[in-house]
Amino acid sequence: MRAVYVEALPSHHTLTDEQLRASMHEALAAKPRGAGWWVFAYGSLLWNPLFPFVEARLATLHGLHRRFCIWSLASRGTPNAPGLVLGLDRGGSCRGVIYRLPPAQAQDEFRLLWRREMVTGAYAPRWLAVDSGGRRFIALGFVVRRDHSQYAGKLTIDAQADVVASACGAFGSSADYLERTRVALITHGIVEPYLERLASRIAAKRREAVGVPA
Repeated sequence: MRAVYVEALPSHHTLTDEQLRASMHEALAAKPRGAGWWVFAYGSLLWNPLFPFVEARLATLHGLHRRFCIWSLASRGTPNAPGLVLGLDRGGSCRGVIYRLPPAQAQDEFRLLWRREMVTGAYAPRWLAVDSGGRRFIALGFVVRRDHSQYAGKLTIDAQADVVASACGAFGSSADYLERTRVALITHGIVEPYLERLASRIAAKRREAVGVPA
């Protein structure tokens, strides 16, 4: 991930190794006492976590919702034709999965997680309170930074569909990212109306493009 962005964008757009380390150390310093090594997955971490975990639980986060609100300039789009990927934005709620990392490996795995998720600093890592099975857990989540240049704001569902239907980057298309997230959520028994509506809009646009009646 980091190599792809470093190659695609000017050097000042990606965080240096020192900045990544500082960001991670700041997040770890803010880790609440007694909190386990949980990570809240709501997008690509659902279907491609890339870290070992010893437990996974369905969880609900209140106060933030899942939204295609981050411009992807390399992984799922290009600087000239940006794609969109998911972030946690203000308001509402979000159902996802929390993964518990093995404590002995957690900090090493966090270093790799930072190199994947924090390449451009578009997210703010936060320790979030989530509910799971009638219990409260604290999990690390990546929340969109509204002051970052990659924040797409609140695009309409049709505007999102236009971008997701066509954008493609080094790791594949935005549409593939959407579909993998949908399938992963469904596998966990979660059907999210927002993602289903977006997928339906994209399917309709593609039918129109080839002249197939709705």
